[in-house]
Amino acid sequence: MSAVPQETTTSAVRLSSNQYGKAENRVVRVYRDSARHELRDLNVTSQLHGDFDAAHTEGDNGHVVATDTQKNTIFAKAKEVGISSPEHFLLTLADHFTGEFDWVTGGRWAAEEYGWSRIEGHDHSFFRSAPEVRTAVLKRDGDRDHLLSGFYGLTVLKTTESGFVGYPKDRYTTLPETEDRILATDIATRWRYNTTVGVDFEATYAKVRSIILSTFTDHYSYALQHTLYQMGQKVITEVPEIDEIRFSCPNKHHFAYDLERFGLENPNEVFYAADRPYGLIEATIARDGVEDAPEAWADVAGYC
Repeated sequence: MSAVPQETTTSAVRLSSNQYGKAENRVVRVYRDSARHELRDLNVTSQLHGDFDAAHTEGDNGHVVATDTQKNTIFAKAKEVGISSPEHFLLTLADHFTGEFDWVTGGRWAAEEYGWSRIEGHDHSFFRSAPEVRTAVLKRDGDRDHLLSGFYGLTVLKTTESGFVGYPKDRYTTLPETEDRILATDIATRWRYNTTVGVDFEATYAKVRSIILSTFTDHYSYALQHTLYQMGQKVITEVPEIDEIRFSCPNKHHFAYDLERFGLENPNEVFYAADRPYGLIEATIARDGVEDAPEAWADVAGYC
């Protein structure tokens, strides 16, 4: 005999957190102020926080700023304000929505940027040039902002000055130690700003990217963990506006191919690039003495 389900009453549940908006608006802003054009290419998401309870519990849309309105605002602001950086554009959107509607107390705005470079000798022709995708996420809660910037998809490799030794071994360990190997990874990183006032986001992005790339090259790496820490340490040390940086990086393994069976030596010259499985190394490096801000990362998918 099946059990009779109990009647659900309205007091049995409550509305907890919620947000809504328009996701993945592809905005391409062309600057045509002269014969020499410029462009920015963004994928923008807008989500609002605030007094939207009645929309969920009563079907009352009196406070629902339509997602279509959010979409239109994104494109209008691209014209009215322009896109000097993804970070500045997200701050512009946050100021608009929290200033225009009293019941919107905050939100989450995110952007990805795809880099283009000018084809040499042409004023209005470009090619997709950036190997990485630039990212930004702004979370506003009342008068408090959390701003994350970063990138993903930047593949780096060095052919030597890397090894892996001294690890524990048991009956399942087959990996041989090596003091000379290829180190390669796809860098995904985000850093958390401690201010949004007076920051040159374009210059800071270029500086952090340069620090990460130069640090990848400037030391003997005992493991990918060692290299991530070196990169994060230098970013925190050299950029005072950043309090925390995270990395999520696969170890893109390259194994020396066995050529002895063909009568050939292989002194680390021919490799098999294995795409999976792979080690996944993740780390956070933070400024000493600064409190963690887990709320800044709460809506970021994955580790970073």
